[in-house]
Parts: sequence; structure tokens; C-alpha cells
Amino acid sequence: MWPDRAPVIDAIAPAGAFDEVTAALAAVGLGSVPAWLRRYGVLSNGARFRANLARLICEAPARVVVDEFSSVVDRQIARIGALAFPKAWRRASGQCVLLSCHYDVARWLQPDWVFDTARGTFSRRRLWRPPIELELWETDWRYWPLFEPHHYLKLPRMIAATCYVGAVNGEPVAHVAVSTRPGLIEARACRLVVMPEWQGADVGLRFLDAVCELWRRGDNRYGKSMPSLFHTSHPGLAAALRRSPAWTPVSAMLCGDNRARSAESMRRSAECGGGAVTGSGYGGHFRAVQGFRYLANVKRASERRC
Repeated sequence: MWPDRAPVIDAIAPAGAFDEVTAALAAVGLGSVPAWLRRYGVLSNGARFRANLARLICEAPARVVVDEFSSVVDRQIARIGALAFPKAWRRASGQCVLLSCHYDVARWLQPDWVFDTARGTFSRRRLWRPPIELELWETDWRYWPLFEPHHYLKLPRMIAATCYVGAVNGEPVAHVAVSTRPGLIEARACRLVVMPEWQGADVGLRFLDAVCELWRRGDNRYGKSMPSLFHTSHPGLAAALRRSPAWTPVSAMLCGDNRARSAESMRRSAECGGGAVTGSGYGGHFRAVQGFRYLANVKRASERRC
């Protein structure tokens, strides 16, 4: 039973470690921070499905049977959930039997064995998961309205940014915008969003790597090779970037900049430029942000030297 008043993030393993709960939620594709703060009763069927899987991963019983696996959710959510759950579950030592009336999740689960009650057959042959081919588009902000409702912050669009969209079978599934720092010395990637029904399929990090690799090679409108910076407050994404050999951590802040100092700086800039004073400054929030730099070429060169 789920508690009536506690948010999902507090209802799963209340006595467990916070990082383990967020890792389980991210592993099964429920990576939206606003969803973590909602009660289980107000979640959609797809979000409930993923929350149940995350709770199962955290509790990690020695043996468990899950009835009607993926029966009440959209088939796209079912397939991605079937892909994400076994990867996290196999890190534990328990045994899990999934009962389902749908055949489409079998290849995505890659189970150790399958008993087909309709045909009366038993097989230990490992099924191969279908590949996910991600297509990359360079574009402007025209696709952002599709992704903006799923971004955890409401911010103005980045100035002079180049946007990229990742698509599967022509369907937009991921978005990121890339701008530059003064002097064109580095690129800065922001507004990374993966559609909820594709979270947990490792699409986001592959997509971000591909975009940053383009900028590293100089395949951008400036024709200049630049390393890319990326900042995130999502604990699951930060952990994935720390594990990746293509990224290196460069900064960590527990809270935002001083809001009053930011407002004063904006006021002076407006006076120097003869413009009007707008905004009240940025910062003042209690949000841990970690920064990373994409340096895949440096990592590969060091590996060749070794």
C-alpha cells in the first residue's frame, strides 16, 4: 500500500538512502523531479507503473511475483519499462517472475527463461532486444514547446543557441540547446529533456554525448572545435556523468548565486548600456548543481597512450 499524503520520493524505502531511491526511480525511467514530489494517487498509469518498479528494486525481496506486468500502460511505456527494470533488478540477488498477457515486452525484458502458457512451451533461450536507432536533427526552438512541459525549470530561451532534437522513427524523443561562452572558448549545453515514455532507455546520455561530440569536432555553425559544459541538479544524471569516461566533473554548488548581487550587476549593466533595468536577479535558491565537461577526445588519447 502507498501512503495517502507522502510524496513518492518519501514513500519508497523511508529508512533507506536517498541516493538509492533516486537511482531506482531514474533507472526505471521515472526521472522527473516534479513527479517524485507528487503523491502516488495522483500519478498517471505510466508513472505508477514505474514507481512500483522502483519500489520493488529498493525493497529487493528474495523472491517476488509481479502479476499483470505492463498490462495497464501504453505499449511504448511498457517496452521501455521492460528494458529498464531488468538492468536494475539484476544488480540484486533476488528472483523475480513477471506475469503478462503481452508478448511485445518479452524481447525487451531479455528474461532468463520464458514459459508460454498459451502454447505450453518452456524456453531458456535468451531473446535479443530490438535496437534503438537515434536520429539527430539540428534545428531552432520550434520543437521546444513539445518538451518544455517536461522540463523542471521555467526559464527564458537561451540567447543565440543552436537546438538539437533526437528522434526515433521520426518521433522527437530528446532535446538539448547549445550556446557558447564569451570568446567562443567553450560551448554550454542546457535544456536537456527526454520524453517521459523514453526515460530509462539510455537515450538521454547517448543523445547528449552525440551533440557534444559534434561541437568537439567543430561541426557547428562557428566551424570551431569547443569542449562542452553541462550542469545538472538531477542526482541520477549526475551519477551517470560521473561514471562516464567521456565526462569529467568541474564544479559543484550547493545553492545558487547571491540574488542581491546578481540584481546589482544587472542594474549596472543596464545603466552602462543605456537600457531599462529588468528582472530582480538570479539565485537565492537551495539547489545543488554539478558541472561537467565533455572531453571524450582527451580520454581516448590517454587510453591509446596506455
